[in-house]
Amino acid sequence: MERVHHINPFARRDSHTKDTVLTVVTWLLSIFVSVYYTFNKPHDGAWHGRKIWHQNDAHDTAFRMNHIIASVYWIILFFLQGGYIVHLFSRDVERVNAACSVGSHFIVNNLFHFAFVMLFVRSYFGWAELFLVLNFVNLSSLYFRHPRYARFIHTPAVSGPLAWTFVAIYWNGALMVPHPGSLVARIFGNIFIWSILVYGLFFIVAYKDYTMGFNLSVLSAAIGVGQFLRQVIAFQWIFAFIIMAILFVATVIVAVPAATGRDFGYIRAREGDAERAPLLT
Repeated sequence: MERVHHINPFARRDSHTKDTVLTVVTWLLSIFVSVYYTFNKPHDGAWHGRKIWHQNDAHDTAFRMNHIIASVYWIILFFLQGGYIVHLFSRDVERVNAACSVGSHFIVNNLFHFAFVMLFVRSYFGWAELFLVLNFVNLSSLYFRHPRYARFIHTPAVSGPLAWTFVAIYWNGALMVPHPGSLVARIFGNIFIWSILVYGLFFIVAYKDYTMGFNLSVLSAAIGVGQFLRQVIAFQWIFAFIIMAILFVATVIVAVPAATGRDFGYIRAREGDAERAPLLT
């Protein structure tokens, strides 16, 4: 049992050394498969294997994205995750403990992302959807346990991957259904795309989380551009751009007060935590 305790990334321990090693290794693994399959297709005999964005472009779905915008999103996210990992080696004990507190979920996110990419490029969309849903549960659990961590932790380890996973469930799910380009599939796509707006506004209103709003607005833009280039006369790209605009405006409304030190909701939450602290002690 002691050996299992040391291997388990979710186990409580005084030293975070092993968590740090797993975090770095799984993060590099996540980057490797993402970059490799962006430029290469599987060479293991899978006749239906394609590069990541070839899968996106080969199927006419209601959630097909613009690969340039989506790729930029992931490049920035990986860069920010590198900044998060640097804090694991900080001399500031509080920063290290804060970064390590989300490490187990971050490790699982990296492993699930690795599994998703490996299955997605091989056209196993059903199994890929399963790992997306599992990762959505993992990241949602992380978010609601730690909704107000510092932005250097929250954005790369929580809100960035969570926003992508939520949108990717629809992106991959549209590929999974029979006849993804049919009229019925596109009508359902016209309906389900509004869930991105509802989901984003929930975090903006309930948690004043402008990072989720901004992330989802970028991914909505990726869908909008991808749909516009596919067919100019269509509802989907119009809906996507409307969602993008609403989320972006709501994000600015929340982000500006936070940047100027007038985020009163956040201050009240911190004061409430401070009042409870002596009781917990």
